[in-house]
Amino acid sequence: MYRNLTKQIRHFRLTDNSSWLNFQVASLYHSGSAYYGYRPKLVQDWKIPSHHLSARQSNRNLRALIEAYQSHGHRKASVNSIELSKVENVPELDALRYGLELSHKLPFLEGLVGFSDARLENIGDLIAKLDETYCQKVSAEFSFIESECEREWFAENFEKLLDEKLSITKEEKIKLATELLQFQEFDRFMNIKLPSIKRYGGEGSESTVAFFRKLLNLSGSEEIDTIVLGMPHRGKLNALVTLFQQRPAKIFRKYRGLPEFGNDVVAMMDITNHYNVSEDFDVGDNKKVHLTMLHNPSHLEAVNPVTMGKTRSKQQSLRDGAFNDDNAKEFGSEVINIQLHGDAAFSGQGMNQECLMLAYTPNFDIGGTIHLVINNQIGFTTPGDRGRSSRYSTDVAKSINAPIIHVDGNDPELVWLVTKLAFQYQRKFRKDIFIDMNCFRRLGHNELDDPTVTNPLMYKMIRDMKSVPDTYAQKMIDEGFMAKQEIDDIVKKQFDYYNSELQNVEQYQPEKSYFMKQWEGFVQAPNNLTVWDTGVDWSLLSYIGRQSVYYPKEFSIHPHIKKTFVNSRLKKLADGNAIDWATAEAFGVGSLMYQGHNVRISGEDVGRGTFAQRHAMLVDQETNEVVVPLNSMKGGLGGKYEVANSILSEEAVLGYEYGMSIDNPDNLIIWESQFGDFFNGAQILIDTFIASGETKWMRCSGLVILLPHGYDGAASEHSSSRMERFLQMTDSKETVPDGDDVNMHIIFPTTPAQYFHALRRQIIRNFRKPLVIIGPKTMLRMSEATSPYQDFQPGTNFKNVLPDTTVDPKNVKRVLLCSGKHYYSLVNERKTKNIQDTAIIRIESLCPFPVYDIHHELDKYKNAKTFIWSQEEHRNMGAWNFIHPRFENTCGRRIKYCGRNEAGTPATGVSSIHQKESTYVASQPFIM
Repeated sequence: MYRNLTKQIRHFRLTDNSSWLNFQVASLYHSGSAYYGYRPKLVQDWKIPSHHLSARQSNRNLRALIEAYQSHGHRKASVNSIELSKVENVPELDALRYGLELSHKLPFLEGLVGFSDARLENIGDLIAKLDETYCQKVSAEFSFIESECEREWFAENFEKLLDEKLSITKEEKIKLATELLQFQEFDRFMNIKLPSIKRYGGEGSESTVAFFRKLLNLSGSEEIDTIVLGMPHRGKLNALVTLFQQRPAKIFRKYRGLPEFGNDVVAMMDITNHYNVSEDFDVGDNKKVHLTMLHNPSHLEAVNPVTMGKTRSKQQSLRDGAFNDDNAKEFGSEVINIQLHGDAAFSGQGMNQECLMLAYTPNFDIGGTIHLVINNQIGFTTPGDRGRSSRYSTDVAKSINAPIIHVDGNDPELVWLVTKLAFQYQRKFRKDIFIDMNCFRRLGHNELDDPTVTNPLMYKMIRDMKSVPDTYAQKMIDEGFMAKQEIDDIVKKQFDYYNSELQNVEQYQPEKSYFMKQWEGFVQAPNNLTVWDTGVDWSLLSYIGRQSVYYPKEFSIHPHIKKTFVNSRLKKLADGNAIDWATAEAFGVGSLMYQGHNVRISGEDVGRGTFAQRHAMLVDQETNEVVVPLNSMKGGLGGKYEVANSILSEEAVLGYEYGMSIDNPDNLIIWESQFGDFFNGAQILIDTFIASGETKWMRCSGLVILLPHGYDGAASEHSSSRMERFLQMTDSKETVPDGDDVNMHIIFPTTPAQYFHALRRQIIRNFRKPLVIIGPKTMLRMSEATSPYQDFQPGTNFKNVLPDTTVDPKNVKRVLLCSGKHYYSLVNERKTKNIQDTAIIRIESLCPFPVYDIHHELDKYKNAKTFIWSQEEHRNMGAWNFIHPRFENTCGRRIKYCGRNEAGTPATGVSSIHQKESTYVASQPFIM
């Protein structure tokens, strides 16, 4: 399924016998033309047939009544079996409003409505049929869709939906009844054998079985290779053991207090409701579909963007959609995305709006998602009418013109049919569609919760309701498809199976689910600090640098960009002694591409760069088209560069990039925050996935997070990357040396070469760790903050600590330790005042904390008595509280603090105060 893109090539020389990449496919970026990872959707040349228009013109009033049902029928529908209030009166559905009498004869209905029935003779008959179609156990909202083609298609197919019930075969009904009973039996078994366990069961939402069964079958018939699924906890365990081929013993073992992973890994692990699935499913006709259900945290809806990113990564690996040269191949041809939601969470969590706004944008499009809302009509204890301001929990879906089907979850055959319709819509239009399955939660939020305390009337109705599986089983008996003994045998067999699995828990050994397939050969990071040769031959880097500013002859480049960026870079390359940050980044990206690795950078304004430093894309001033110069690079192993300017979102976009990073370890995935502290809009993703995904689930990630940082007078929200929060989230030890096995690597580099090596190291290593780079702002153009070409050459690597090579160790009495831009302020102060007794050591890697490298430097200064941590951040921010205990405990020396005093916000908004503070933090360390 996956091409092995891992190429352990350390050094390169430019060769002359390589062919050019296809420029038109690889380089054109803007939405007007195709480029790598994006292709404009074809405009469908579609019109309503002329005879349909003629019929509507001749029967305007009748057509108005039909459109009223299409627009307002859902308000009268009976999709909610536990609705406490009566269905409202809908005046728009009154035939008299349109001058129509019930006894009026009907014209020929073709072109007026999707169904045709010879038994319909008058308006009264038509209204009865419209009521049956739009106002009973299923209804829909689609009239708001802007595309006339989509509206007409959806109306025609929805109006034929009920007739499709006859197409469900006896075999399919028996299979559905069997799986419904098996799904239910898990809850009943748990109630008997493990009654004190919180399992968040599926009682009341069992028709989810119909959704998944039909979805898998349809995916096989459409030659889908992979389904990527995100699912919350409600009913998840039922699905795992009855639909997704997972052994119940795995779950029961966990309930016995035993781990889900073997002794070959170091992990804290997680609860059963967060388990994942990665299995091939036999869907008949010798066809298989691979289903990947991701681990989910308890933070509802947080998994959604992760599934989208993983879907796109798989599409990239399988050359799906715009990753393929076939212009007719749309996203979703081989990999589709499925998301399940809870009703309260879907309307309540802003994550969902961000994901919807992301759905069709260039570089994020995945060909549409099929959404199923498990509408329990309650959120913990809050009823639906108090959990949102809109009529439906799905109303936010209208923002992207996604059709919505409301269905009564008590009818699994209707759920089966609407799943088919949703699938057909997604296949035809490659857009999102929603199924709102109205059901209920038989017990409380968990099985130990009493829901009658807060919702007595609702639960009085629920107590009196027969279960969906039992009702459907009786239906099979009544229709003569199954005998009661068959039903009893299915139930007993399933109970016995669960019981056997419970009894044999001690003998069950967890199956390995990590470092397989595309991750084969990777390992967990070691408990020591490793060094990797990440240098590259200068002849290749020089070529990459030139290609990074390449544009075709007919391209009209902005004159200022040509002068200050293109010509400046070419000059620096010719000289080789002052390589800046943006050029070093191009070296890192381009060299990995040359090795065959794809690189993706995502975030707000990343194409240009927040500080106009990157210009990974160049805009034609005459045509508005854009080229990504590195994608025109010849030679090498064909890696591509995807530059993804994102919507103004942190949470969904960062989740999306994390999803890409956990799928394919051979691709470098970078997310850049516009300013460093903007990451806090994505804190849920950082806490529940990035910082903890490996220790909870053995899901490794090499995601790079770039956070511009620096105190330069920009006040509170544009100064600090809040590095202290990331440092606090690490599992770095305070009393013993760290290894590479810390959960996140956090660096604060001071030179472009260090940045270059850090990017390459992410891919060269045989393990993956998230990397947080506290990045440059003013350093981007600081003449002192450059690197000579020698620092990029073979044999060089990222250095955890950079020494002071300008002082005589014998004269040093004071040692300053620091990181980042502040280093240059200290050096300037020392030079200005001709201070000879102070050494300045740069701690480039904050986490893992490089104890031995620091010792190596400190040992040079035998006469030093004073050690100071110097930072420009406030005392309760920055790295001080992280450095302090580690330095004293592992380096055996006392260390003083010098920096800004404690504060409640990162930086002052008064320029005169800022200048005073800046002078203080640069000068004070030398006089302490």
